[in-house]
Amino acid sequence: MSKRTRVYTLAIMLTMLNIVPLSAQETDSVLESYNRAVFNFNAAADYFVIKPLAKGYRAITNDFVRERVHDFYANLKEPVSVINHALQGDILDSGKSLGRFVVNTTLGLLGTFDVASGWGLENNRTDFDHTLAKWCVPDGPFFMLPIMGPSTPRAATGMVADMFANPTYWADYYSTFNDDWKRYSVYYGITALGFISLREENIEFLDNLTANSVDPYSTIKSAYIQNRLKIGVCGNTEVTAQDAGYDFDFDDMDD
Repeated sequence: MSKRTRVYTLAIMLTMLNIVPLSAQETDSVLESYNRAVFNFNAAADYFVIKPLAKGYRAITNDFVRERVHDFYANLKEPVSVINHALQGDILDSGKSLGRFVVNTTLGLLGTFDVASGWGLENNRTDFDHTLAKWCVPDGPFFMLPIMGPSTPRAATGMVADMFANPTYWADYYSTFNDDWKRYSVYYGITALGFISLREENIEFLDNLTANSVDPYSTIKSAYIQNRLKIGVCGNTEVTAQDAGYDFDFDDMDD
C-alpha cells in the first residue's frame, strides 16, 4: 500500500467517526451478517494458517528468543506513544516514551532488550485510538476486520494512523526500491512477525475464551466491547470501567 493510498484510507476512516457512541447494550443488527461472515473467514484462516504458524514459531524458538522478538516489536511502537502522548497533552509521558525508544534502540540492541525499564522509564504505551478517545470521539459500532479481527471505526482509524509512526514504514518508504512490494518488504515482514508473535503469546488465552462457548462470535464480541469501555471518552474512564464485566485485556496483549 503506497503512502498516498494510506493517506486516502485514513481520511475516509476519519469521516466514519461521525457516528453514534458505543454502549454495552448496542447491537450490530445492521452489520450482523457481515460480521459473522468475516468472523467465520477469520476462524478458518486462523485454524488452517495463522495458529499453525504460531505453533510452529513456538516449536522452533525458546522463551529467550521469543522475548527478544516481543521486545523488539514493542520498541517499534514507542514512536507511536511519543506522538500520541504529545497529542493528548502529556508532554512528560511523551518525553519518557522518547527516552525509552532511544535507550532501547541503542543500548538495548535495536530494542531486543528492555534496558529502559531498568532505568525507571517504564512502558506507558498509548496510540491514536486513545488520542481520539481523549478528544471525545465516540467509538462507534462493533465490526469485524478480515484477519485483524474485532474492531470499531475509532480503533480501525487509530490503527491506520499509527502505521505512519512506525520507523520501519519510513525506512522502507525512503528505500531505493521502486516497486511497492519491494519498498515495504521490511515493514510487512516485521509486521507479520509481530502478528505471529502476538498470536503465539495468546494461543491458550483464545482457546480458553472460546472452548466452552456456544456462540464464539458473541463471546468475542462481548469481551471486546467490555474491554473497549475501559478506554472511556473525554478522558473519563471511571464509569465505563465499572461497567466492564470482562477483564480480557485485548489492548494489553502486546505490551
